[in-house]
Amino acid sequence: MDAVRTVARRLRAEARAADERRLLVLAGGREAGYRGAAVACEPLADVVSVSKRDPVGDRLPPRRADELLGTTHDAVVVDCHDACRPNAVGRAAGAVDGGGLLVLATPPLDDWPATRDGFDETLAVPPFEPADVAGRFRRRLVRTLRAHRGVAVVDVDERCVEADGLTDPAPRLDAGTVAPPDDHAFPTAVYEACRTADQRDAVAACERLREPGTAVVVEADRGRGKSSAAGLAAAALAAAGRDVLVTAPAYRNAAEGFDRAAEALAALEALSDDRRTADRPELVADEGRVRFREPEAAIDAAADALVVDEAAALPVRRLESLLAVAPAACFATTVRGYEGSGRGFDVRFRDRLEDAREVTDVDLATPIRYAPADPVEVWLFRALMLDARPAVEPLVAGADPDEATYERLDPDALAADETRLREAFGLLVEAHYRTDPDDLARLLDAPNIAIRGLSVDGHLVSVALLAREGGLPAATRRAMYEGGRVRGNMLPDVLTSQLRDPEAAAPVGLRVMRIATHRAARSRGLGSALLSTVEAEFDSDGDGDASDDTAPGVVDYLCVGYGATPELLSFWRAGGYRTVHLSATRNDDSGEYSALMLRPLSPAGEALAERQVAWFRRRIGSVLTDALDDADPDIVRGALAAAGGTIPLDLSAAEWRTVVGAAYGPGLYDAAPRPFRRLALRALLEGTALDADAERLLVRKVLQARPWDEAVDDLGYVSRRSCMRALGDAYRPLVDRYGGDLAREEVDRYRD
Repeated sequence: MDAVRTVARRLRAEARAADERRLLVLAGGREAGYRGAAVACEPLADVVSVSKRDPVGDRLPPRRADELLGTTHDAVVVDCHDACRPNAVGRAAGAVDGGGLLVLATPPLDDWPATRDGFDETLAVPPFEPADVAGRFRRRLVRTLRAHRGVAVVDVDERCVEADGLTDPAPRLDAGTVAPPDDHAFPTAVYEACRTADQRDAVAACERLREPGTAVVVEADRGRGKSSAAGLAAAALAAAGRDVLVTAPAYRNAAEGFDRAAEALAALEALSDDRRTADRPELVADEGRVRFREPEAAIDAAADALVVDEAAALPVRRLESLLAVAPAACFATTVRGYEGSGRGFDVRFRDRLEDAREVTDVDLATPIRYAPADPVEVWLFRALMLDARPAVEPLVAGADPDEATYERLDPDALAADETRLREAFGLLVEAHYRTDPDDLARLLDAPNIAIRGLSVDGHLVSVALLAREGGLPAATRRAMYEGGRVRGNMLPDVLTSQLRDPEAAAPVGLRVMRIATHRAARSRGLGSALLSTVEAEFDSDGDGDASDDTAPGVVDYLCVGYGATPELLSFWRAGGYRTVHLSATRNDDSGEYSALMLRPLSPAGEALAERQVAWFRRRIGSVLTDALDDADPDIVRGALAAAGGTIPLDLSAAEWRTVVGAAYGPGLYDAAPRPFRRLALRALLEGTALDADAERLLVRKVLQARPWDEAVDDLGYVSRRSCMRALGDAYRPLVDRYGGDLAREEVDRYRD
């Protein structure tokens, strides 16, 4: 291992001198790679290995690699023999401090792309096997490892150095001190603790948090000091007597900010007690404080100012609830993280924040943990496409569906064309907040994935990621029905295991996992045009051609599952998709109830759709009074309209008299709610011409059975009486449409 020792020593020396990081690849057999990792890291005190085994240092299982976020170490070793998980590689790299070493223990590089591992098993969803997984992602990864500066490669089997990784960097200039801004309100000592001008500007922006009705959004890639900036601002506010509440997905995400806050309060001689215990960390200032609460507990708290770290990792619904905690709030979020991008914060939450607060934006670009142009970061961004972007706006600004070209995007061609791959993946990253490096590998290698797109002048303007589902053998379907889980078959799994349809996994479907349109070309029908062309390609009765190598064969239906919003429900309904399920619990990521929708393409798909939509219509009424009693009325309206169809009314004479009495006379809804619910459900399924306010009232009060006072508050009525009158008015057109002779006679009685 002399070669490894020599290379590692030189890499560490150069990394320390330049305040950069270096990457060492130990390619070869497992045991030789482990010995090499131990040799490379032997003089270092703080080493973590992401592995199921114990190569060197403290071991962290790959499934817990997210615990590296917010931490720094002298070296991190990633064991790629059992599994090469792109997200884990990214998280490991982000945890290496300036002057440190990232070590990858890999199979021989020439053999690695063809070697199947534990991550490949997650890509091989039934009915596919690991042998069906391609090796395009790792082939590309190997290519970047051999091409980038700062990456050393040692063949531990042959004990030879393929690349020494040395870059001979220019001497690093001292950045000097950071001057406080003019006319600053926070103490000078707080600004003296800033390490970059970017961080100073972020702290200065947080001076706005002294004013109610304000919000500061701090966005940055990892390692830019956004958490520290938030911590320094929190300290300044606490020193001035403010109660500052900090929340994050976990305390480890905010620990660095707390460290900086404690240092700043000590420098200001304002820290009277440091109570950073495991359960409820708190820093007590002379008159103010900085305290941490988990998001669920933070919602019920109250403070003068709120700091939300890693905001993009929290569900939108939770972010909205947090706005009520304090009159001023700072949201710090990662732009391009290893667990997903911060785009979801912009896509789903930003408009709501701007409606509620006066927002100040700050972007941090200069790294703090290591020097700018750090070669490991440059390699990482390319290898995992963390900086993927769609085509620049001027190239697609005039995109029109009639001029767009439909493309079957072949994974081999994508892997060979860096520009086209960046455009495709960049569209997905921009539009979907949980697109992460694992998805890049899935796009390139998963055997159940097909990619389709629309291009204008050779540039992608819209892409769809399609996943094959269903077509499972009888034994697998039986296991699903009896409670077994089958990966990668979302709709068949839900319909079989939850909704008890034993044949739901027999037809073959294509699930639209992602659909993304360039922001410069939205609202022009490109997404709808792409879906229509996908449908034409796979429709068994259409003119499409599904015979090329990238097609999944015969397809019985298209489907989609997503966190439901009124806008998305309307979009998918317009494309002919019908609601078959609304989840009984909220999605952890979006904070919304998930909708499953289906678009049949064959007789088998039509039979499945009719069966499931009918079952949805029969059961949704009881679900709305139970698990979905807090769902947004507009989501319920959209889901019912997209299901369509009808239900029998089967109202008795007494029930019709009760409804007519409430609509035209002195009758009361509370006397017999059942007939009101049947009428409301039928009207919303059939799309009876009611105005939106009337439909919302039918949902909130009747279908969800919320108390009158709650309906009044939720829907903005001035009083309980006005709400009750509005409900009676809403039933008049329903009586006129659905009532028979008895109902008309009863109406005439009140009119006379």
